[in-house]
Amino acid sequence: MSQSGTLILIMAIAVLAPLLAYAISRLLPVPLVIFEIVLGILVGPDVLGWAGDGQVIDTLSDLGLTMLIFLAGYEIEFDKIRGDTLKRSVRAWLISLAAGLALATALSGWSKGVYVGTALTSTALGTVLPVLRDAGDLHSRFGSVMLAVGAVGEFGPIIAMALLLSGRAPGRSTALLAAFALLTAAAVWWALRPRPPWFSRVIAKTLHSSGQFAVRLVVLLLAVMLGISGALGLDTLLGAFAAGLITRLVLHGAAPESAGSVLEKVEAMGFGFLVPVFFVVTGIEFDLDALLSGGHALLLLPVFLALFLLVRGLPVYVLAPRDLVRRDRRALTLFASTALPLVVAITTIGVDDKVLKSADAAALVGAAMVSVLVFPLLALRLRGERVGAEGAVRGSGAGAGSEAW
Repeated sequence: MSQSGTLILIMAIAVLAPLLAYAISRLLPVPLVIFEIVLGILVGPDVLGWAGDGQVIDTLSDLGLTMLIFLAGYEIEFDKIRGDTLKRSVRAWLISLAAGLALATALSGWSKGVYVGTALTSTALGTVLPVLRDAGDLHSRFGSVMLAVGAVGEFGPIIAMALLLSGRAPGRSTALLAAFALLTAAAVWWALRPRPPWFSRVIAKTLHSSGQFAVRLVVLLLAVMLGISGALGLDTLLGAFAAGLITRLVLHGAAPESAGSVLEKVEAMGFGFLVPVFFVVTGIEFDLDALLSGGHALLLLPVFLALFLLVRGLPVYVLAPRDLVRRDRRALTLFASTALPLVVAITTIGVDDKVLKSADAAALVGAAMVSVLVFPLLALRLRGERVGAEGAVRGSGAGAGSEAW
């Protein structure tokens, strides 16, 4: 099929997926991304063979991953996650990195272990956030803790990729990261500076016109940070995450009354077009034949799934803030162990570098796909039971009070 035909098929899947998710939500709240990936596998070369890849499709997929990481960075509210919660999240991730590298190296050697170990430390914040938002849990105390855990689980592996997977000497990689940090700090300083009064007026005036000044500014900031990370030889996902942080500071500082509307427009561009392309293409490019034909890869899938819980989830459970009850800590563990976008990115690098075999990459990505399907559902059930129990207690308390009155 031509690239234009493949794109039409991808967008048809993007339209069909939310319909299927809505239809099945009455029985089971399956994350939308699962339908996008599974349908991508279905039309891909290993099943129906209707869709393939190509330069245009691959570029759009890369843009989708970039937008997903950008939106994850934008959602971070430092005033809610700083302090003890952020420190605990960082410590938990560092323990995950050490454990992941140690276990993966022991199982497969350093050359493969560094890719697998780094992938095991990731958290799919961009995938978890819509689940929390749809459940009305994003702005609760639990949601704030999950933001901190997810932010570190998203940003930490990107830093690890720049240090461990770049092929450069550690000293040079550290120097380049320091240079990027300085440039990002300069951008943050600029973002925090007071904007002139006309700035917010232009944003408000063009918000519903063809001018779309704010949206164009967001795209410019994203392009600049991607350009800086690319010029320094760093992974562009680092630039995308930093761009999300900077964009939030700019919009909420200069035009807080319009920030929500601007985000809606950017999310429409991301979740309406680019992000679904990334997930559908992930399914199309998934090596199902390598996973099912060898036996070895299929056996690795549940092992990797268990390692997500052990390497990423267990440190989060142990170091979770003490004000969370045990049920919430379990739900946090499951959400933190949910991984996919960075796993896809890391395994792609490993296969391109001829370090990871396609079958091993398929097993790791397959485990990440199962984590996206299973872990959020279990976590939502734990949170639902928790919230339901709290509601019942409050309800019985109110009833008792009314009777006494």
